[in-house]
Amino acid sequence: MTNRGLRSFLTAIVAASLMTGTAALAQPRYGAVGDLYQDVCSACHGAALEGTALGTPLVGAELPGGASTEALQTSIRVGNTEAEMPAYEGVLAPDQIQSLAIYILEQRQGYTYDHYGVRAQIGIPGGVQNSEHHDFVLVPLIEDLAPLPYSIAPLPDGRLLLTEKKRGLSFISADGHQSEVVSGTPRVYGDSTIPEGPRALDRGMGWMHEAALHPDYEENGWIYLYYGDRCEDCNEVSRERNVPVSMTRIVRGRIRDGAWIDEETIWGSAYEHYTPGTDLSLGGRIALDRDGHVYFSVGAKNGFYDLGIQDLGRPWGKIFRVSEDGSIPPDNPFVGVEGAIESIWTLGHRVPQGLEYDPVTDRLWSTEHGARGGDEINLIVGGGNYGWPLVTSGVHYDGSSIVDLFEVEFDGSGMRSAVVDLIPSPALSAVVVYRGDTFPGWDGDLIAGSLKANALFRFSIGGDGSVEQEMLVDGIGRIRDVAVDAEGDLLLLIEHASGSRILRLGSPQGG
Repeated sequence: MTNRGLRSFLTAIVAASLMTGTAALAQPRYGAVGDLYQDVCSACHGAALEGTALGTPLVGAELPGGASTEALQTSIRVGNTEAEMPAYEGVLAPDQIQSLAIYILEQRQGYTYDHYGVRAQIGIPGGVQNSEHHDFVLVPLIEDLAPLPYSIAPLPDGRLLLTEKKRGLSFISADGHQSEVVSGTPRVYGDSTIPEGPRALDRGMGWMHEAALHPDYEENGWIYLYYGDRCEDCNEVSRERNVPVSMTRIVRGRIRDGAWIDEETIWGSAYEHYTPGTDLSLGGRIALDRDGHVYFSVGAKNGFYDLGIQDLGRPWGKIFRVSEDGSIPPDNPFVGVEGAIESIWTLGHRVPQGLEYDPVTDRLWSTEHGARGGDEINLIVGGGNYGWPLVTSGVHYDGSSIVDLFEVEFDGSGMRSAVVDLIPSPALSAVVVYRGDTFPGWDGDLIAGSLKANALFRFSIGGDGSVEQEMLVDGIGRIRDVAVDAEGDLLLLIEHASGSRILRLGSPQGG
């Protein structure tokens, strides 16, 4: 059989299996897109995308038709007669073509789904690192932290506040020593809804999330904490299932002589909205602006595909805004709307992993996890609907369509588009707007960590919407948080099951 004949035969086999349903993508199933690739593409392009005598390699080489999702989908859909590649339009469904394109890009980038930091290698590149605008070095500040840290906040005296999901709040000294846990802070829990195996590390509720300083911290000493408030026998779900439930709570307080004092509740949800889902989906970030407002994110804790994310009467999938004392600002967009939670600022979010206010431009930025594809950087504007789960460029983890789940009428034209839409998903985490003296060429750029890609990214966003994207460094582990210290150096919080760490990214010349 000729190459052309074999290709035609394979195409016919795939078409027949799709018609009978044997290769159709039904309910979300992890890894199904990889199975689809093996069924449709591997005979010509290799099981590991390495290429064969029948087809070009899809990794480690340039692709003749281009390596964007759009270009790959076009190549799959229309084929290439010169290369004897058949067209799959009408053979594969549009979402299957999209998912194959995303899968190929993931393999080209080397992204894996080691969500829990167990197998990912962690290292610190030695010597001077080069980037487009600046050289830099990476130096460890502290190692052997607990496996699940969450945030760092530089203090004016050179110390850092550190939160760890299952331990709480502590200090890191300027020379890299960790204090005891601050006493009197809200209780955190170390158990897991999945008690054994690598996933146990990242499943639980009643966690500590972010610590954020008031802009006038040196004068008033206020520290804001985001944590998962956990309770039992407190709502119908907890009583029926005999399980604990949790939900976001924001408090503020001060630290004196190693103890948490003066605590005030800034925001809490009604108990009916507490759920048994893991706090992993909360998002867990706080940002404070120059006008006395506190913003915080609440992710899709009741399920990624719950349409309550689009419901103003439910807290999931929202970014909130309250005054610094917890009162509702009268200019919030949903004040006076019947049934709405009046602290809601925006809606339609999946899991906002980063939240950063830039006082220079008076802009609020967020990074958000998609599923497979569809990671976003969003400019957060009050009253905005950011689309999830009705509008997304991503697909299920198995490659099937997300939007096709919902048989609802909606108008996506009023929903806000991402400023940056990343495919494949690097699992963006925390983000900062760089303002500092160490790297003047990065002034105003967004610096974002990632979990899946184990990398640090820089995004320069032009006034015309253009985006310059650069990977500054990779292979350093899951970056859970990013901060800028008083000197203008970047601090990176690296999460890993074998021991987390904090790295300083600074100038090769030091000081």
